[in-house]
Amino acid sequence: MDTTITLENGHKIWTKRIGDGPGLPLLLLHGGPGAGHDYLEPLAALGDERPVIFYDQLGCGKSDIPENPSLWTIERFADEVQEVREKLGIDRCHLMGQSWGGWLGLEYLLREPAGLASVILASTSASIPEFSAECERLIEELPKEHRTALRYHGNRGDFKHPDYVFAEEYFYRRHLCRLSEWPDCLMRTVENLLHSPVYPAINGPNEFTTIGNLRYWDRTTDLHKITTPVLITCGRYDELGPRCAQTLHAGVNGSSLLIFEESAHVAHIEEAEKFLECISKFLKVHD
Repeated sequence: MDTTITLENGHKIWTKRIGDGPGLPLLLLHGGPGAGHDYLEPLAALGDERPVIFYDQLGCGKSDIPENPSLWTIERFADEVQEVREKLGIDRCHLMGQSWGGWLGLEYLLREPAGLASVILASTSASIPEFSAECERLIEELPKEHRTALRYHGNRGDFKHPDYVFAEEYFYRRHLCRLSEWPDCLMRTVENLLHSPVYPAINGPNEFTTIGNLRYWDRTTDLHKITTPVLITCGRYDELGPRCAQTLHAGVNGSSLLIFEESAHVAHIEEAEKFLECISKFLKVHD
């Protein structure tokens, strides 16, 4: 069921609830920022077990896209999570944040909100500097021609140069999604990002050039404060991979860690059946 809610600032947010299973609702925080809910659609398969709640964060997808740069901060997006819960009447629930959604989920979780039964942090990290360092390491492992193109044209801000674009796509095919053909839900997400003002404001021009307002964000030293059950996941070839996941795992007491061996950044698409099985078990334990 599609529902539109109005935030306190007057802007409208699109939401969708799928399924009526007996388990606690699962609220999804999509990545990007600005990617929209589309690429998370495979998680609707959990609807037989519990309500799965999607929403497009402000600034992308089917939600309002206002021309107001002051709105694009992680603090306001964390406020938005709480507003969405309140307006949809989501009292006790599970939360899953993927990529940017994981950073947002951490920021929200550290506010100690009531009613969270568990949290899944998928393909994310405890800090942007760690993510940036990991991307630099992955770029260093690329074939020389791609590595050189990314360094040379990136340092000059020439992100549209054909050699840079070709190398960028090579990186994405290696560390974002390794499927030979990207599914429609992921392609719709790519389209969302092209039309959202949020991604360049918070992140930057691409996945491995984080020069937006979140570039110094770091919650590593706060991880020990988290007492909610947490599952951390990533792909073996993920741009936010095992090194980032291990930092989260080491910092969050009692957390669990799963690495999907055939995946990059979207294991819920690349290894959908296995991913659904694993998180289903985790959610049922904490219902």
